[in-house]
Amino acid sequence: MQDQHTYCVIMAGGIGSRFWPMSRTAHPKQFLDFLGSGRTLIQQTFDRFTAICPPENIYVVTNALYADLVRKQLPALNDGQVLLEPDRRNTAPCIAYANHVIAKRDPAALVITAPSDHLVKDEKEFHARLRLALRQAAAQDCLVTLGIKPDRPDTGYGYIRFSNHGPAESSGVKRVEAFTEKPDHATAQRFLESGQYLWNSGIFIWSLASIRNAFTNFLPDMEALFAKGEASYGTPAEQAFIDSIYGQCQNISIDYGILEKAANVFTVPSDFGWSDLGTWGSLYNHLEKDPRGNTGTGNTVRVHGGSNNMIHAADGRLMVLQGLDDFIVVSTDDVLLVCRKHDEQQIKGMVQELAADTGDQYI
Repeated sequence: MQDQHTYCVIMAGGIGSRFWPMSRTAHPKQFLDFLGSGRTLIQQTFDRFTAICPPENIYVVTNALYADLVRKQLPALNDGQVLLEPDRRNTAPCIAYANHVIAKRDPAALVITAPSDHLVKDEKEFHARLRLALRQAAAQDCLVTLGIKPDRPDTGYGYIRFSNHGPAESSGVKRVEAFTEKPDHATAQRFLESGQYLWNSGIFIWSLASIRNAFTNFLPDMEALFAKGEASYGTPAEQAFIDSIYGQCQNISIDYGILEKAANVFTVPSDFGWSDLGTWGSLYNHLEKDPRGNTGTGNTVRVHGGSNNMIHAADGRLMVLQGLDDFIVVSTDDVLLVCRKHDEQQIKGMVQELAADTGDQYI
């Protein structure tokens, strides 16, 4: 059931460089259909939230480069629902921007903030956890995150340590004691065994009043910048104002800027078949495989004597692999990537080095 006072902010400005060479600056991963479902990741995200709030209450914050892509893929949005960032300044500024736009419409709003490129397999359970978080956010001045119950010692995620004592009025909600950035394997194993840690999904729920109060307390200069444009939000003057101040915003995530400092943070432990689809390896875990653990695209891939490979032939060319085990192999019309799966975290660095050497030709 939709709630007219519930809003959703979909963050869609990233490049997705760890999915290179499929994800490029001009057409990043949120606008691609990696799962072969017929819907891109951002379209699936939009569809998922229409069960919680009306489509007119959904906003997408994205880089100005992707304005046309967003409008083409999400035609239900009007221009006022597509908020364009002139620069990439991480998640705190984009959330502050959306806060002020929504405040102009509905100061009593509850707001869900979520990335545009995540996988959710059990949408019924996802909606149930989200509604529990919304009830908590409506009940008191707090910031809520959906925490994912870990099933392996993954070093690619941030972790949340929670207390077993939650608010009395909300069973299933736990107080957050600390956030930990991506740990090494031994630390992740210890977190898993303790039962006191969750993965940080990056999906946040709060009242508009609570998150704006948090910005005032922890990122006051940023909040003051956006407050200067109160008269422009929802008018033709909005974009010019945003363009004029965005570069002055601190480049900082909402996690570093607010959540790790605030004392009123809660989490809802969740298990709804979640993945942030952050790497080729995470995509591999969700695709059908042959008896030797290889997954590939279409009839143009042939594997002989190899196992557990993630293969993606985007250009449809014939690809024949022999003797490879645990590799990522991705072919596009101008790039071939061959990388060991356990080294996939290096892809982002490879892209940065490539940009330094060749400019944006392959980026």
